[in-house]
Amino acid sequence: QVQLVESGGGLVQAGGSLRLSCVASGRTFSDYVMGWFRQAPGKEREYVAVIKWSDSSTAYRDSVSGRFTVSRDNAKKTMYLQMNSLKPEDTAVYYCAANPAWRLIMRSYEYAYWGQGTQVTVSS
Repeated sequence: QVQLVESGGGLVQAGGSLRLSCVASGRTFSDYVMGWFRQAPGKEREYVAVIKWSDSSTAYRDSVSGRFTVSRDNAKKTMYLQMNSLKPEDTAVYYCAANPAWRLIMRSYEYAYWGQGTQVTVSS
C-alpha cells in the first residue's frame, strides 16, 4: 500500500517562497509518476507539476513555470516542490499524488494514491 504524506505548507507574503515535501512509503517508485496538485475553494483540483521518478523528467502548468521546481530524492523517497515568487492566486490546498506510469500524466483521475494535503496561503 502506497502512503503519501505532505508537509511544508504555511502562510507567506506575496513574493515569498515555500518548499513542500511529500514522503512516500510502501514500495519502490522507479516505475511511478508523482505529481503536485492544488485545489482552491470553489475550484476544481488542478495539476501543478509532475515528475517521472525513473529519469526526473518534469512538466509544469503554465502559470507556475519558471517559479516552481519539482524534484525528488530517491534515497529519501521524497518529492519536493520549491515555490518561489508566490502570488495570492497560488493559495490552495496542495496535494501530492502517485501512480504507476511510464509517461508524465497531468489528469488527477489518473492518479490512484493521494496525500492528505497541506495548506498554502499567500497574502497580498
